Amino acid sequence: MEQRERQDLHVTVNGADRTLACDPDTPLLDVLRAGLGLAGPRFGCGRGLCGACLVIIDGKARASCDYPAWAAEGTEVTTVEGLLAGGALHAVQQAFLDEQAAQCGYCTSGMIVAAAALLAASPAPTAQEVREALDGNLCRCGTHGRIVAAVLRAARQGGQAAP
Repeated sequence: MEQRERQDLHVTVNGADRTLACDPDTPLLDVLRAGLGLAGPRFGCGRGLCGACLVIIDGKARASCDYPAWAAEGTEVTTVEGLLAGGALHAVQQAFLDEQAAQCGYCTSGMIVAAAALLAASPAPTAQEVREALDGNLCRCGTHGRIVAAVLRAARQGGQAAP
């Protein structure tokens, strides 16, 4: 088996410029979790289909489990940890707490990231638009109604850092 040479990856993660040595084909999820110790994005399916590993890359929610590190070169990546603003929860994070929209919590960070990306692009979505935006996030706990309510609450509050 051919050994690939490690390369420096230059990326902004949660507002901080980072340089990390990694195999360019390493999934971004592995770089974030193992290289930076970020626990928010989680491994789910490994195929970009479940939403557990979602991060925001240059303003768009993307699966990080099948996103090669080389493709993140020069981008801005935001994880659920990076949604905090000055120690204050993002409006979506606070709304998830207020609406009790999480049960087991495995999908929660991906749901929050997808919702934050939606609100950044569409500050006043309808319930149907929220459902469509979160359609790629799998959750078996049955809190979908509370999740939609949380995103709509966050939209009413301006969709940014909570007061």
